[in-house]
Amino acid sequence: MREWTRDERYRVLEGPEDIRGLYDSIRKSAWRQLYHVQPVTGLSSDPNGFALHKGIWHLCYQWCPWGAVHGLKYWYHVTSTDLIHWRNAGIGLAPDCFYDNRGTHSGSAISDGEELIFFYTGNHRDEDWTRTPYTCAAVLGEDNRPRKLDKPLFGPRDDYSEHQRDPKVVYNEAKKRYYIFIGAQTLDKRGCVQVYTSKEPLSGWQFAGQLKVPGYEAFGGMWECPYIVNISGRDVLIFSPQYTKLPGRGESTNHNVYLVGRMDYDTLTFTPEGPYRHLDYGFDFYAAQGAASIGETDKAILIAWIGLPDNHYPTEEEDWEGSLSLPRELRIVDGRLVQTPIPGLKALRGAEIAPDGTLPAACELEFTAPEGDFELALFTHADGSGGLRLRYDAAARRCTVDKTGMDKRFNQQVGEVLDMPLDAPLEKLRIFIDRSSVEIFANDGEATFTTHLYPMEGEFHTTLTGGSLRVWPMERAVTDEFVL
Repeated sequence: MREWTRDERYRVLEGPEDIRGLYDSIRKSAWRQLYHVQPVTGLSSDPNGFALHKGIWHLCYQWCPWGAVHGLKYWYHVTSTDLIHWRNAGIGLAPDCFYDNRGTHSGSAISDGEELIFFYTGNHRDEDWTRTPYTCAAVLGEDNRPRKLDKPLFGPRDDYSEHQRDPKVVYNEAKKRYYIFIGAQTLDKRGCVQVYTSKEPLSGWQFAGQLKVPGYEAFGGMWECPYIVNISGRDVLIFSPQYTKLPGRGESTNHNVYLVGRMDYDTLTFTPEGPYRHLDYGFDFYAAQGAASIGETDKAILIAWIGLPDNHYPTEEEDWEGSLSLPRELRIVDGRLVQTPIPGLKALRGAEIAPDGTLPAACELEFTAPEGDFELALFTHADGSGGLRLRYDAAARRCTVDKTGMDKRFNQQVGEVLDMPLDAPLEKLRIFIDRSSVEIFANDGEATFTTHLYPMEGEFHTTLTGGSLRVWPMERAVTDEFVL
């Protein structure tokens, strides 16, 4: 693995020619995807600035242009009219001022009808590399480029650690106020959420207090990407706890969870109705963000990073890494979230293929499960060996996903076998495969499982011990053109 110096990781992008050669190289990769947002070069991580504004969906991803490494972060901007077909729009935010001299870190966006406003963490570092995080804002211009405010909305609080980031902005209609939720860490290294409020989105922000979540006062060492949304009258708190291991999650210390409950904006208390649940049970799902300004009350739209902060992936050898998940519709059913793919994805299906034991590199599968136990193996060799194994235990209502049989193994120290528990018997799976990722939706979204996977030549076969399988190749939906 290449060793990156600090100077290499934090180099400033001067112009297109700095990375055009890198783009020309990585676009030839067999693992470049057809219908997922992925980095134009280098590394993509957290989704940012996800909102609907004047009929256009805006989405950014945290981006380091130089390679598969966490260094100087930009926002790269993509747009869509349907959440399915995405076009590259170029750099959204660049680290080009005092307050973000070492990175434009994660944040969100909100539309007030006339303006689309982006909120982000400006990562400032002094000469001795001391970090100061600022909460900053930018407004989308007529040229589709965000314009930064001259000064931050506010700076950090010294009664918390330096980890104060990822502003998520919501507007509360009942209070007629805006709220910013900031992922934070207390001085004694406990994860938490700071809350700021204002009557105006670009001025007047005041610290309101720390979000109280009874029972979760010592849950993880940092809460990244906090997000509160009301769906059908129920509040949902989504966040990514770090620096902690959770039962059944192997050696990973980065997670994405949610709580259903009630948010009291007077007391800044989120009262859970039950225990936390994992937003996704897969190996690679993190930093999920909901879209703002969608005009719906019975659902939310969510997208996440397919990856984890401390993991490493085979495409590092090609100087790129990462992608974003498919957008998902979130609804509440029986007190828990149900996640389903955007309905229009079916329009990407090509002509159905008769299942013959082979898999296209980019496809959608619908699997109808038999009664009782079964095994479905994807990406096996021609003789049925190896592959990604999905084993279902009917008595336990548990699907176990095992990637130890793949030729290209990675992150073995974190874990290669995970369970996806279900409340109801497994009846069907909807599976999206896109060259280097797999997203599994069980029982119409009762549970989901997302993972990177890097099949090699000779691994595009499938076997099953029961049930039936339908297969459709998927068409390209995301442009992979070079735009800065």
